[in-house]
Formats: sequence, C-alpha cells, structure tokens
Amino acid sequence: MRMGDWLDRELGGRRVWLCFLLATFAYVLPLILADYPYIDDSWRSLAAGMGWSGEGRLFTQLFFNGLTFSGAAPNIFPLPLLIATLAMAWALTRLTFHYFAEPTLSHCLVVLAFWYNPFFLQNLSYQYDGPAMALSLVAVIFAITFRSVSRVQQLVVPALLIALGLGLYQVSINVFIGLCGLELLRAASAKLPWPQWWQLIGWKAAQVALAWLIYFATAGAYMNQHRTLLLDWGAAPLLQIETNAARVLEKVMLLFHDGFGWVFAGLLLCAIAGSVCLGRRLFERQETALKHAVVGVLCVLMLPLVVLLVPGAALFFRDFNEGARTLMGFSVVLVLLFYLSHLVLASVHQRLPFLLVIPLLAMLSLSFAYGRVLTLQKTFVTTALNALSYDIASRPALRDAKRIYMSVSYSDHWLVGAAGSFKHLPVLRYLLNTDYYMLAENLPKAGITNVVAERERRNATRVGYQGFVPLVDSQYYRIYLLGDYGFIVMKEPRPITELQW
Repeated sequence: MRMGDWLDRELGGRRVWLCFLLATFAYVLPLILADYPYIDDSWRSLAAGMGWSGEGRLFTQLFFNGLTFSGAAPNIFPLPLLIATLAMAWALTRLTFHYFAEPTLSHCLVVLAFWYNPFFLQNLSYQYDGPAMALSLVAVIFAITFRSVSRVQQLVVPALLIALGLGLYQVSINVFIGLCGLELLRAASAKLPWPQWWQLIGWKAAQVALAWLIYFATAGAYMNQHRTLLLDWGAAPLLQIETNAARVLEKVMLLFHDGFGWVFAGLLLCAIAGSVCLGRRLFERQETALKHAVVGVLCVLMLPLVVLLVPGAALFFRDFNEGARTLMGFSVVLVLLFYLSHLVLASVHQRLPFLLVIPLLAMLSLSFAYGRVLTLQKTFVTTALNALSYDIASRPALRDAKRIYMSVSYSDHWLVGAAGSFKHLPVLRYLLNTDYYMLAENLPKAGITNVVAERERRNATRVGYQGFVPLVDSQYYRIYLLGDYGFIVMKEPRPITELQW
C-alpha cells in the first residue's frame, strides 16, 4: 500500500486508539523523564497526604485511595499519569468517532489538539493532581459523546460523568460547556433540523443542572466555605472581572512569541476561512428567515463564549487564580481552531489538512522544552537542598535549634540555567511558576526536620535582621540564630543581565 493511500484511508477504532496512545504518551514523556515533584507534590509525598476533599475534589482522594490500596496517598508516580494517558487515548478515540463518522488520520489531528494544550502542561506537572485533572477531562469527554435511546440514561449518565469530572477538578466544567458550544456549531454545519437543534440545547442544560445537584450532594458537600466565595458585588464587580480577564489575556499572549506567533496566526487565518464556510452552510438550511437569524446569532455567540471559557467560572471567584492550570478551556479553543481549519483545508484538497501537523509539532516541541526546564529546576533544587542542609547539619547550634523559620522570597531570577529558554519562550516561565528558592517541605528529604515555612514572621524578609551578624552567609541566603530559633532570609538573586559570561 502506498503512503498516500494510508493517509487517506478510513481508520478503524483500534488504529485510531493506537495513534492517540502514541501521541498522548509523547506529550507526557518529557514530564515523566524529568520526574520533578512539583509544588504540592513535596508535602503530599512527604506525608502521603491528601486534603482534596476540603477542596471539593473528593473523587481525586478516592482515586488515590483505590489506586494505592490505602487510606492515604503514597507517591506512586508515574503510574497514575500512565493510567490517565491510557484513558485519554480512549476518550479522544470516542471524540473522534463522535465528530467524524469515517475518520482518517487528518481527523485525528483535529481531536489531538485537545490534549496538546500548552497550558495543560502545568496541570500535568503535578505528580498527584495532574492525573486526576486529566481524568476529569476524560469524564467530560465521555459525557459529551454518550448516546442512548433511553431518555433516562441520556440524562443521568452524562450528568453522573460531569459530576465525576467536577469531583476530580471543578475547572473541567469549563471544558464541558465549551464542548457543548462545539456541538451547536457542528449541528449547524450538519444542517440539523430546527426541533432537534433546540432539543440538543435542552438536553445539555438539563445534564449540567443535574450534574451540579449530584456534585453538591456528594463531593461538593465536603468543600471548605472559603473556596466558594464569589466576587464582592458591592465593589465594582465588572471592573474586577475585566481586570481578571486582562490578566488571563496577558498570560495567554505569552504563548504567541517568535515562531509560535506565526504558526498560530496561520492557524487563525485558516479558522476564519473555515468559519466563512460554516456560515455558508447555515444559509443552505431549509428554514425561515427568522430561524436562520436565530441560528446564525447563536453560532456567532458561541465563538466568544468558547474563548471566555478559557478562564471560565474562575473570573467570578474572589480568590482568582491566574495559574496556567486553570486554563483548561484553551483545549476547546484549539479544537475549534483545528476543526474550522480542517473544514476549509479539506474543501481545497484532501491532503491539505495535514498542515495541521505544524502547530501540533510546535506544541509538542514546547512540551519537550518544558521538560528540560523541569530537569534544570530539579537540578537547582537538589543543589540548593544539599547546600542548605549541609549548612544546618554541620552547625550544632542550627541542628539543635527548636525551630528554624524559612522566609518565602519570590523572584524571577532563581533559575539562571533556563534564562535563554525563558527569553525565547516566555510561556515556559509562566508554566513553571516556581519563583522561590526552596520549599521547607523539601528539607526532611535530607534529614532536616526543624525548618518550617515562615508565615506570621513576615518581618524577617522585610527587615532582614539588620544589626545582627548572620551565622551563615551564602550566595543565596543568610541564616541567623537568635536564642533557640533560627531564621533563613533569602537574598535577591541578580538578574541575568548583570551576569558575566
């Protein structure tokens, strides 16, 4: 069989699953090779701790309890990530056959964009939370693709799957609603009759409503109250939402730098042309002018809605989190861009959709670049841990101190080894998001158990214990000893522009 015939032939379920298995594993391979415990992983692996139920993520806790056959969460990385990757390959296979009746390899590229979300790399960086976040996406994909002739099953099963996704990671609701928007656009493209159009909207709304009821009756019942606080509606809420949205946009724009900007510009132009093709199909519907107008307006509104769902509900919470891990909705934006681009490219020539490989390779390249940054961060943390633990263990006064408080000092200049990557791919710094020297939770790995993170003693960072002589004065920190208590005060590292090579 010629190569061209293989590219154009219809793929069966097994081949589609195999393609996704290889592609999804390639995306997470750099993270597995780096094997870097990311932020919360440090204390969780130290205490085999959980704490997810108080965050409204009871099913994440149950996932680790079941997977480790214990009442806690011992570190078994990368097993959870491998399981999540297998599940995602299965989910993407279902989504492919849901979108395309006779899928070819180019159709798989459209759906693969869902997993190749660059911002999702931060989610996957968590050795504990990452797999659970991925499984939450698997749950909502199965919810969107479920079909049954039974009305009860068509309502209850997707609702249960959505509630499962919420109990694993609440942000997954943004992804489900975004996929619902894609369903409406696909329905318009397929010239779905008017009654079935509104029936589709009604079913999705009912599924979401029932899912929230199930969630709040199960995992949501354990959530701490402070996590549900909304914006202060008496203090210019629209301004707060606008500010939050601007912060998200600023972070998203970090991705469009150098060659990535040109790649995504080309993808956007193809998507715009694809939306024109979709608009033409709308006018081919055998409906009245009023129905044409209603369908057209809804389709136009779906586009900004999908974009708004990149941060989604997080915009309305008082404790706004601008971290990349909350931008799971960007997966839906990528699928939409790829879907519309495929629509117009395939209309020109059946092989042109393979140009979508270019943005996918760009995102895969970013994954490997991020994996190298994680490796550098791991090396830096190991070196810092060795230096700090030696300074404490080699001095009896510090070793025997009742408690040593470590100040938390944030800076963008700690990881000098990745300065070049950060300059040319600024999104990498946003993804890494570890702008501190050391976490107190890391020190027990070296046998140091009397160091805790400074919380109520913030004056240590501000004042720097002026007038006292440090017991240790190293490149990155000073250690003071006052009676039976020690204080680790970080120095501000020099910016990369001041270094001489």
